Amino acid sequence: MIRSRVKLTGAAAVLAVAGFTTAAVAGGGGDFETDLDGFAEVPSVSTIAGAEMRAEVNRAGTELRYRLGYRNLEGEVQQGHIHLGQEGVNGGIVVFLCSNLGNGPAGTPPCPPSPATVTGTLDAADVSAVPASAPAVAQGIAAGEFAELIRAMRAGVTYANVHSTKFTGGEVRGQIDEERDHDD
Repeated sequence: MIRSRVKLTGAAAVLAVAGFTTAAVAGGGGDFETDLDGFAEVPSVSTIAGAEMRAEVNRAGTELRYRLGYRNLEGEVQQGHIHLGQEGVNGGIVVFLCSNLGNGPAGTPPCPPSPATVTGTLDAADVSAVPASAPAVAQGIAAGEFAELIRAMRAGVTYANVHSTKFTGGEVRGQIDEERDHDD
């Protein structure tokens, strides 16, 4: 009888942890990061520029707060985005981080001259919201599909990109990774 109780308690604990893990993955929260350089561009470019992007999803899973810092761009900064695409592959723009070209959705901040840091908050209204994002829509992330963007980020198939006048296809790029807690 005691042995049965222990097995049931153990099974209940496993189910509780599995339920919590599923809820955590399906729900909000999460931190992301990447370092950007020219060699990660497709095709690679030789530049002294560098950048980093950090982002955090709120607990509700409805907003992404980001910070994009870039330096030493060899051309004047034009725009920064998150794209859908695995490493080594170019993909469509899913959200704008900044733009000086007037091609982002309303509220897109301008990209200050390098060196600079741009911060902002993105939500469903920012996802694939303009004609420049049509390739992302063709890849399956339609306008407003914020949860799909976060799912792609967690899967490691998004990248940040900063474009300049010298390298209009992108001067620096970095694959976005989910930050992992290493305090085991």
